[in-house]
Amino acid sequence: MNSGNKKPLIGVTSSLMQIAGSQNLAHVAGRRYIESLVNFCDCVPLQIPALGDDYDYPDLVSRLDGVLLTGGRANVEPHHYGGPPFPDDEPIDPARDATVLNLIPACIEAEVPIFGVCRGIQEMNVALGGSLHYRINELPGKLDHRMPRGENVTPEMVYAFRHSITLTQGGYFAGLIDADDCMINTLHGQGIDRLADDLEIEAVSEDGIIEGVRLKNDKTFTVGVQWHTEWKPEEHELSLKLYQEFAKSARLRAANRR
Repeated sequence: MNSGNKKPLIGVTSSLMQIAGSQNLAHVAGRRYIESLVNFCDCVPLQIPALGDDYDYPDLVSRLDGVLLTGGRANVEPHHYGGPPFPDDEPIDPARDATVLNLIPACIEAEVPIFGVCRGIQEMNVALGGSLHYRINELPGKLDHRMPRGENVTPEMVYAFRHSITLTQGGYFAGLIDADDCMINTLHGQGIDRLADDLEIEAVSEDGIIEGVRLKNDKTFTVGVQWHTEWKPEEHELSLKLYQEFAKSARLRAANRR
């Protein structure tokens, strides 16, 4: 078999979570993230357990053709970006923090494509020296970007389009769909505050929250978005285009690597 025709291998970041009704922990990546990669990137997805310092990161990323930074229940802890401490009851995931904040620079150094989704865009910003707002809904003049909750809330309601974003004129996102704006879902409490110097803005919400970024002088595909692209990307032109561009970069790396 010609190894150049093999599907790209995409690493998928995991959260360390307690299994309901058990004292056991599990490395978890949401089903939709993995299925979206299979369906829209034609790749082999591989979960990356949250093992922190147990990895040799240059060795790890040398084996991958791309990395998807997934969303997650816990937020990046504020000591990583000089923010005020979380409340005692705030969910945290130190193992994931330790993993992704080392993984991201290693990927950039090795020119491994990165697609950051929701928490993923926040991880990219922190890994490159930026900071986060703890609760956007508590800031003056900002919308509540958190997902709707309640026993009668359906997935369709959770992932429904809730607000618009404006795409940077002449930017990468705008060029993908030849448009100035689009509607998105929103399921996040935190968001980018101080943008990392190495990132540039690709999209902002109507209340000024950064919704899309890209690595400056990007040589591959190093992109983060605040909305959830894994929800029916076939019905969202920009999400679908981003998956296609991520896949294209991953396939190119796979061909060169093998």
